[in-house]
Amino acid sequence: MRIDFLLLEAGIYAILCTDVRVGTIHEEVFTMRKKAGPVIAALLLIIVIVLIFVVGRKIEQYIPSEETEDLNTYYSIGSPDDVAIILNQELTEQKAKSYEGAVYITYEMLHELNSRFYWDSNEQLLRYTTADASVTAYAGQTDYYIGNDVTKGSTQIVRIEGDTVYVALDFVKNYTDLAYELYTDPYRIVVTTDWSNIHGQTTIRKNTQLRVKGGIKSPILAELEKAATVNVLETMDDWCKVSTTDGIIGYVKNSKLAGGGDQAELSEAQMPPHSYEGETFTHQLMDEPVKLLWHQVTNQDANARIATVLANSKGVNVLSPTWFYLNDNDGNLADLGSRNYVDYCHSKGVKVWGLVSNLENSDVDSTYVLTHTSVRENLVNQIIAKALNYSLDGVNVDFEALSGDVGDGYIQFIRELSLKCDDNGLVLSVDNYVPSAYTKFYHRGEQANYADYIVVMAYDEHYAGSDEGSVASIGFVENGAKDTLSESVPAEQLILGMPFYTRIWAETPKQEDGDSAEAASEDYVGYELSSEAVSMAEARTRVDANEAPINWLEDCGQNYAEYEKDGVTYKVWLEDAQSLEKKLQVMQELNLAGGAFWKSGMETADVWDTINSYIK
Repeated sequence: MRIDFLLLEAGIYAILCTDVRVGTIHEEVFTMRKKAGPVIAALLLIIVIVLIFVVGRKIEQYIPSEETEDLNTYYSIGSPDDVAIILNQELTEQKAKSYEGAVYITYEMLHELNSRFYWDSNEQLLRYTTADASVTAYAGQTDYYIGNDVTKGSTQIVRIEGDTVYVALDFVKNYTDLAYELYTDPYRIVVTTDWSNIHGQTTIRKNTQLRVKGGIKSPILAELEKAATVNVLETMDDWCKVSTTDGIIGYVKNSKLAGGGDQAELSEAQMPPHSYEGETFTHQLMDEPVKLLWHQVTNQDANARIATVLANSKGVNVLSPTWFYLNDNDGNLADLGSRNYVDYCHSKGVKVWGLVSNLENSDVDSTYVLTHTSVRENLVNQIIAKALNYSLDGVNVDFEALSGDVGDGYIQFIRELSLKCDDNGLVLSVDNYVPSAYTKFYHRGEQANYADYIVVMAYDEHYAGSDEGSVASIGFVENGAKDTLSESVPAEQLILGMPFYTRIWAETPKQEDGDSAEAASEDYVGYELSSEAVSMAEARTRVDANEAPINWLEDCGQNYAEYEKDGVTYKVWLEDAQSLEKKLQVMQELNLAGGAFWKSGMETADVWDTINSYIK
């Protein structure tokens, strides 16, 4: 009994102690909870805020921007008379001008659109040469001239503002393959000359926005209504780069375009309406291949030898005597012509194309003559007058050593001369260097539009003052012909110019002068180089006289000889019937219009049999 009582007492005590401890713990926990409540609440608030921010940002990604782009800023409009230019679906940096309701573009842009327009800054006139006539507009005037006939206009065609020349676009489009539309708010023109960069057209599936860039956060350029037509310029995964008909270029979601899928449904782009009709050029071509021989005439007495010239050449059907050259800066010509010469040639069935050169009088400024319209016109009129006076069949133009800044004046000279030649039944042929980066300004393709024949002078590969080498290696000749053809000169108009002369190169050892520094230089050459142009016969005579071995060089298409005399080394790349045949083969393979040969009297008799076997 006592034990049980003791046990019961102990249990009651334990229970009492436990109750006391539990109460204490509950009190502590309550106290801790009371203290932690604000912290937990703050943490929960932060979590809620973060969640709201994250969700908000996530939602915001899918909310399109309502920001709009100012179109004046978009088009960089700086003044009330500025007109933005959208050319071939691209916004250009250049600006047109609006004057009195007419739109004007700069001459620089005009020349890019149509290089046939020619601006004479000296006499302040604009000229365009069609296949039949010259069109002239003077700065500040509303009327213009087609030939000598006046055409009335209502607005100035050419305006000059400071240093900038502006040309009325309505005048330009009469002679240029372009279409344009003018839009307002802000002023802009949509000009189209090339439709190749338009992938196609499509329509807007549902109302949407045109944006600056591909993305809904990009600013809005324009509101596009359902069924509106746009040109597709570039396709991407989710967006298309498009242009509107009124010249706004931006991006539209693919889903908003016809088809509604990843890719827009495209139809063929429609060419804007325009009324331009291209020029049709005609040419006076001979019924037989051209076999032209240049006859260098330096005085009147040389004309008396025409019978000998023809007797020594076989089958020539065109003779070109060097009769005329620029004699002053007024466009006047020196004249070595002879009517008896022409009459004799005609009696033998040979045509005469009088040559006009710019090289003989070093006091003449060719650039001045060609870039002043009134002077250039005097030159053209003189050429025609001389040709008619001597009953010539044609004219051969040989203007060489021109600088690049005269290129526009030179080709304008060819255009204007061609019209006068055509009016008077004269064949126009133009001599040209083989193409190079330095002679692109001769505009051979444009020459071929106006002139009847283009002659490529496939010689002077190496010349007096150059390194030694061939006058006309076969590679040089072939490349010269092919490169000329590649500049849009038709084969039926291209005449291959070939040399009758050979250049003998002389390496004369330098005299020892004690300058060891020069001799040690990597560029040091121990001889003085000179050359002499001689006839085929003279070259062969010197080679034979010195018993020099002659070897055929396949890569050059020529015979080569080398010999030493009196301490001087002579090197000769021979022009002869064999080398000439290689060049004639090029002419034949390329189906060219014929051959021309510089010059009479430098050939050997046997070359004519070779020539006549290829030019029949």
